[in-house]
Amino acid sequence: MLKKVVDAIKDLVQDCNFDCNDSGIALQAMDNSHVALVSMLLRSESFDPFRCDRNIALGINLSSLTKVLRAAQSDDVLTLKAEDAPDVVNLVFESKSADRISEYDIKLMDIDQEHLGIPETDYAASITLPAAEFQRICRDLSALSESVSIECTKEGVKFAAQGDIGSGSVQLRASSNVEKPEESVEVELAEPVSLTFSLKYLVNFCKASGLSDRVKLSLSSEVPLLVEYGMQDNSYLRFYLAPKVSPDSLLLERNYTNYCRLVTRSERSMPCSERYGTHGFNDSVGVGKTT
Repeated sequence: MLKKVVDAIKDLVQDCNFDCNDSGIALQAMDNSHVALVSMLLRSESFDPFRCDRNIALGINLSSLTKVLRAAQSDDVLTLKAEDAPDVVNLVFESKSADRISEYDIKLMDIDQEHLGIPETDYAASITLPAAEFQRICRDLSALSESVSIECTKEGVKFAAQGDIGSGSVQLRASSNVEKPEESVEVELAEPVSLTFSLKYLVNFCKASGLSDRVKLSLSSEVPLLVEYGMQDNSYLRFYLAPKVSPDSLLLERNYTNYCRLVTRSERSMPCSERYGTHGFNDSVGVGKTT
């Protein structure tokens, strides 16, 4: 699971803190353009066993972590270990038959990373659909344009793109599949909404499709799009993408920080419910095993 998460975000984020506490491991980071934000939570229940004696932040270069994770076989059990005030994080890969054990240390970085308070939002529309279908739509429309409009109405959701070589659209209506519920399309609509987003980022987000069969898109006017991949034990990987605005008919990406506030250093010791609401996580020595 960790390998899939890192593969999904490594092209968006270079260096980031893995914040560890007794609730699990969390990550929050923005891309270099400050257009998109990544928020991950791996709850302690996703590890067996999991122990974290105190809150700690592990600053890791994701390119380095990717290189080490490539040494793991698909069915290996991964153990993460860090000492108090660590200089390295230790990764141990153990085969299920326990006849092969590989061990690596990755040097840690001191990353002074400001956290953003993600505002609570009652979204105007939410669409839950197969992750593979969303990936296919983004990939196909990216051949036509750099941008896609997502319009949600009582008729369903429409993805449309227009570029120099032509235009294209895909419309999905709400549908239920009793035999294969993972193929259903669910639409929750409080009011119609239509926004435009960068396809480059959406195609990047779709690299997380291996984490979940389903993806949930949540939209409201003038706020970032939320793309959420749910994982086991209520863990998740969320992407927030600022919509494009069009002054003088020219589409421009808005800075994600337009929608958030910086979390002060004094707030970092607050419980997550006070600091971020349901989207946040407390500042983060941890031991955990996962596959």
